[in-house]
Amino acid sequence: MITFLLSIALLIVAYFTYGKLIEKIFGVKEARPTPAYSMKDGVDYIPMGTNRNSLIQLLNIAGVGPIFGPIMGALYGPVAFIWIVVGCIFAGAVHDYLTGMISIRNKGAHLPQLAGKFLGKTMKHMVNAIAVLLLLLVGTVFVTAPAGLLFNLMNGWVALGVITGAIFVYYIFATLLPVDKIIGRVYPILGALLVISAIGVGVMLVGTGAPIPELTLQNMHPAGAAIFPLLMITIACGAISGFHATQSPIISRTMQNERNGRKVFYGMMIVEGIIAMIWAAAAMSLFYGTDLSELIATGGAGLVVSEVAFTLLGAIGGTLAVLGVIVLPITSGDTAFRSARMIIADYIKLPQLKVASRLWIALPLFAISFVLTNMDFTLLWRYFGVTNAAISAIALFVGAMYLAIQYKFHWVASIPATFMTMVSLTFILNAPIGFGLPMITSYIGAAVGTIIILVLFAYKVKLNRAETNFKIDEDVSKAA
Repeated sequence: MITFLLSIALLIVAYFTYGKLIEKIFGVKEARPTPAYSMKDGVDYIPMGTNRNSLIQLLNIAGVGPIFGPIMGALYGPVAFIWIVVGCIFAGAVHDYLTGMISIRNKGAHLPQLAGKFLGKTMKHMVNAIAVLLLLLVGTVFVTAPAGLLFNLMNGWVALGVITGAIFVYYIFATLLPVDKIIGRVYPILGALLVISAIGVGVMLVGTGAPIPELTLQNMHPAGAAIFPLLMITIACGAISGFHATQSPIISRTMQNERNGRKVFYGMMIVEGIIAMIWAAAAMSLFYGTDLSELIATGGAGLVVSEVAFTLLGAIGGTLAVLGVIVLPITSGDTAFRSARMIIADYIKLPQLKVASRLWIALPLFAISFVLTNMDFTLLWRYFGVTNAAISAIALFVGAMYLAIQYKFHWVASIPATFMTMVSLTFILNAPIGFGLPMITSYIGAAVGTIIILVLFAYKVKLNRAETNFKIDEDVSKAA
């Protein structure tokens, strides 16, 4: 219990300390107009209040990641707490803040555009493909997961196919309509439900004196799965997730002032970290060890969610908690498809003012996603995990480059970028869905690959610094 409470405290303190440091290093310009005003179009660029933006950002980035991931990561034992706290403070929140703020400084640009500008045109094309793939996987995962939870909650009263279809219909409307019509109005309410459900589980854990294990570095995974890199792949949302870099530009186009960035981007990642801590602790204390492993094998992380909710909160509270969990993936799946639509539109330079222009991009995405729903969830999660880690490394290198060109302290981004590069390469080399190499060989190969990438990064920094016409920030004045 002490480890759990201390971890929560560290996350909260980090917002006021390390978050403030990152904000200072970046250099907020309160007088600078944001794209929400300078590029207002009534569809994607619309000024919205800070509290609304914060709740939308939280729901955009949360998904089932900070719940399902920590539940599966709980198999490793309390070492998962370390990764959530350290990853969230020094990697995930930094990642979210820098990608969001750099997007604001560049007309609300998405990650492929930023990667092309700061890392080179080749990276733009590569990141565009990877980002769209990630968003398709996210959208698919976030259809199947809530559909399964709703199916179980209603005891099979409504067919799973009908529930899945209804979620797809909602996604179509949320993807096509202006951001303030559905997302801007519904998300604050759903965000409150999410926060209340997480707080309810957390309070009951403390109030009932749940046997949350104390800190140990021992790997307690029943199958002996390696902590590095598998724990980092398993617990992504809640620690660091490249998916967030695809979501931040949605809010960078609705932000009223740069001074709100720390609350919206860094702060909401801290909240997600707290949610991840609560669900990891619940899984460890209620179903630790073999029981948890068997429960996940039987019904997946969704079954653990239901068991935790109804055990701690009873019938009514448990139902509300499960509904709060269901809200998470649905409110990330819709913005995943919305982001994919915006990224493709930016890439092919197609204005999105007309519904028809949005429709012919969105419909093929939904068709592909519908086909992917027939894949095994566990396999989808693995592909999502490695793609997610790779995107997070790239996004952090974009942030590091942005700071390095200006001779600012880029290590706050380049160190976690290096770490996530090592995580991604090791997993790709070792995993069965990758090259399937022995772990020691994978470590060596990943280390060599990471060093090569760092050398290329340093060389690109030198080139960008030497480019006299290089614009760090795009002009967003009314005349732009």
